[in-house]
Amino acid sequence: MSELIKDLKEAKETKDKAKEAAAQAKLDQIISYDEQFYLPCFGKRVPLVVDHGRNVYLYGTDGKKYMDMIGGIAVNTLGHNNGRLTRAISSQARKVIHCCNYYYNEPQTLLAKKLVEKSFADKVFFANSGAEANEGAIKLARGYWFHKGTPKPKIITATMSFHGRTMATIAATGQEKFRTPFGPNLPGFEYVPYNDINALKSAIDGETGAIMLELIQGESGVHPADFDYVQAVRKLCTENKILLIIDEVQTGIGRTGTLFAYEQYGIQPDIMTLAKGLAGGVPIGAVLANKMASTGFAPGDHGSTFGGNPLACAAGLAVLEEIESKNLLGNVNTVSAYLQKKLANINKKTKKIAEVRGKGFLLGIELDSGSASEVKMKLFEKGFLVSAIGSNVIRIAPPLILSRFQAIKFTSALQDVLQGKE
Repeated sequence: MSELIKDLKEAKETKDKAKEAAAQAKLDQIISYDEQFYLPCFGKRVPLVVDHGRNVYLYGTDGKKYMDMIGGIAVNTLGHNNGRLTRAISSQARKVIHCCNYYYNEPQTLLAKKLVEKSFADKVFFANSGAEANEGAIKLARGYWFHKGTPKPKIITATMSFHGRTMATIAATGQEKFRTPFGPNLPGFEYVPYNDINALKSAIDGETGAIMLELIQGESGVHPADFDYVQAVRKLCTENKILLIIDEVQTGIGRTGTLFAYEQYGIQPDIMTLAKGLAGGVPIGAVLANKMASTGFAPGDHGSTFGGNPLACAAGLAVLEEIESKNLLGNVNTVSAYLQKKLANINKKTKKIAEVRGKGFLLGIELDSGSASEVKMKLFEKGFLVSAIGSNVIRIAPPLILSRFQAIKFTSALQDVLQGKE
């Protein structure tokens, strides 16, 4: 019997090694193809070929399981393989995936209605991404003043902001590294320090038509706007008849614990942009505007071939319905408070965290010492996916369904990494 057990054990080990070798060969092949055929926009990627996902986990072709604490960069609102979302996509795909905007489509109309009902807005336009949504917002603001007969092309944005990678949105982005390689940049933008109301006041002149801000600057290290600052910006815009554009591409759709982050600041924008989490992974963008700002577009001023297609809009409706029916905003607030408490405890034990910033499930963990990239890769080896911003910030943006138990698993792994445990 002992010989049989030994033989079975050896056979299993041989099978496991063959499986690992096959998975490694597939990974090597994909990496090789990527290097050969794909433009090198993303640098060296994490060595993971995603096969499928479920709940807050992604599974690689190597069979390993990874907790997705970055959520596709704040995109996978409902996690992976959510029943309501996949049924909505499948059902719509069986009907029609795309029809052009010469015609009406029901999911587009219903999603626009739902967003208006849940926000400050009176009108909605759908695009395909956050960058496209921000392009639309820029055009809408300039169109508003043009149609009034008093063009005011200048838009003030914040230093260290990020509004996209198209030619207009890199011009709006307050980080030179994104603009410099692609000059000359689109004119008409001025950058002022974030959370500095006096600098903003000083930048306003007769050409200023809009101010465009993120309520949390996600791409430069997760820096929230101060409450008093946002209140003062809204007041300044109202007094000077300037449009306020709030970029909620990353903070919208429950990410910060309210459906939209502006709700936590006690203001209403004139224009707002959404994207990332709106359709749970299906590409979509949205420009929302109040009645006044919506006059910036006349028929023919803007459009999109794919924007507002039935598939993406059906997905968006499913996401909003799931957030409401499962009280995911409540979950974000409860688990985020617990998560931040655990991170504070880690700092007491390790003295390795300088600060935790953000709201809800958009958090930046600034390291007191050490490399964020190294911490990211050590967490990957332990089965956790995060992003590194700059040299010392770990960003997490998990699905809104993250549980307290899963938060414990992540923080335990982070503590081990910071303490140098294998």
